[in-house]
Amino acid sequence: MVQPVGRLKRRAEFLRVADARRKWAAPGLVLQAARAPEAEADGVRVGFTATKRLGGAVVRNRAKRRLRAAAAAVLPAAAKPGHHLVLIGRSETLSRKFSDLKTDVAAALAKLGIAKS
Repeated sequence: MVQPVGRLKRRAEFLRVADARRKWAAPGLVLQAARAPEAEADGVRVGFTATKRLGGAVVRNRAKRRLRAAAAAVLPAAAKPGHHLVLIGRSETLSRKFSDLKTDVAAALAKLGIAKS
């Protein structure tokens, strides 16, 4: 069954996911994961970020758009419910083929143990 994917928007939510210290770095992205609070255990919520080290605003926004598209293609069917995820853009996010970026998302989910079987 395909589940809805919500968004993380507040800084406190991003910090809570980072504090869980569960992450996996792939060539095209870094995926951080945390268990969702009990009240939100029915779906997956995801946030996107790119640091200034990546480039200016145009470059960061392009990276986040690519991450959003990859997440929309992979997460609804592949991620276990009850998790909060943060996708962080890397320099390879911009130049990597989109199919490879989707593979990176799926591989990161599997490495963190939150991919559906």
